[in-house]
Amino acid sequence: MGHLIHGVNDYLVEDRLLAHLKIVISQKLGRQEAFFLSWSKSAAEGSGRVCLWVSPYVPLAFKFTADEPPELNRHWLRALNALSRSQHGLIAIDEDHAESFIKNNPDAY
Repeated sequence: MGHLIHGVNDYLVEDRLLAHLKIVISQKLGRQEAFFLSWSKSAAEGSGRVCLWVSPYVPLAFKFTADEPPELNRHWLRALNALSRSQHGLIAIDEDHAESFIKNNPDAY
């Protein structure tokens, strides 16, 4: 499990998901875009959702436990990128949901 550090808050995120989020988030922040990032918490974490306002003005760090970066899935990146432009903001979905999203939205970029 990696860490997404947003301001003074530290969130545990699976390394592979975190690597994909890092790419999409860095692209948006590179364009000076602010947005919401949200994800569902597991029952072990107390259920519910987390929603963060991500902007170039809030410190953000990514810490990975793995020594090597994972191979990136282009469909997952496309799905996350498309979701980041939606009215709900960037929703952290898993790889299977991303594949399904791309099948249902083949023109998503």
